[in-house]
Amino acid sequence: MSDVRNTIIIGSGPAGLTAAIYTARASLAPLVIEGEPSSTSDQPGGQLMLTTEVENFPGWPEGIQGPELMMRFKEQAGRFGAEFLTEKVTKVDFSQRPFTVWVRDQQFKANSVIVASGAQSLMLDLPRETDLIGHGVSTCATCDGVFFRGQEIAVVGGGDSAIEEATFLTKFASKVHLVVRRDTLRASRIMQQRAFDNEKIEIVWNSQVTTLHGESSLSGVTLTSTDGSTRELPVTGLFIAIGHKPNTAIFSGVLNMEDSGYLMTRAGSTFTDVAGVFACGDVQDHTYRQAITAAGSGCMAAIDCERWLESQH
Repeated sequence: MSDVRNTIIIGSGPAGLTAAIYTARASLAPLVIEGEPSSTSDQPGGQLMLTTEVENFPGWPEGIQGPELMMRFKEQAGRFGAEFLTEKVTKVDFSQRPFTVWVRDQQFKANSVIVASGAQSLMLDLPRETDLIGHGVSTCATCDGVFFRGQEIAVVGGGDSAIEEATFLTKFASKVHLVVRRDTLRASRIMQQRAFDNEKIEIVWNSQVTTLHGESSLSGVTLTSTDGSTRELPVTGLFIAIGHKPNTAIFSGVLNMEDSGYLMTRAGSTFTDVAGVFACGDVQDHTYRQAITAAGSGCMAAIDCERWLESQH
């Protein structure tokens, strides 16, 4: 059994690594359990590992590749003494302190835990979908919309998020096809009206994207209607907006969470309902979901954690 550590950080996206930088600089010697490279949900580096060009992170006016940005985060945390374990947490026990975190049969104990396990975008599960992320396929209009200026693109989804993405993308795209699998929208009435009133948005009812075309980048998609007929859509961009799933399965029954699975934190802080356990980043944020906001909440979690540990001593 390992010695009791000051803090364990679960996750290594922008939130987890920022928390690692701050806790390491506070001499807390954090252990960062990164996730598994083979995992599509909680892989080391988080969702930015699936992103090519990042142009909206402050300090990089020329842009930076997502994986390189996360590598620099990690190097910075390591410089101050953060320790890394490239494994996936399989079980936790927060019922008593010190807390226990398992990686398969291996136990780690800590006086505090920062949960930064992130969230994953729900995908269409189509062949080559993952290969084309960052090459025409995206899950974030705010991140990638500017790359599709003057182009014809498609958005998949019928909820508020999908319409919000489609509306935002009309600032750049020449036309946005909103692909909806039913004959109605799930979005609120005000959002529906926004889509109906936008001349750049064309709603494609009763349809699903069934095939992606293109080798190095997306060149089009095949749509299949509910009646079985197909049609080709020559789009260069496909934005998938069918929802997100937080990586919180191992915290079920352990930490308070919303019905959607997002961890609940005290207003204006990163405190969960368990004293000494903090949550930051996309695992508790379903509103902004940006690298910069995740990093900011990672900083908050580290400061909350440091101050809480100090109060306990």
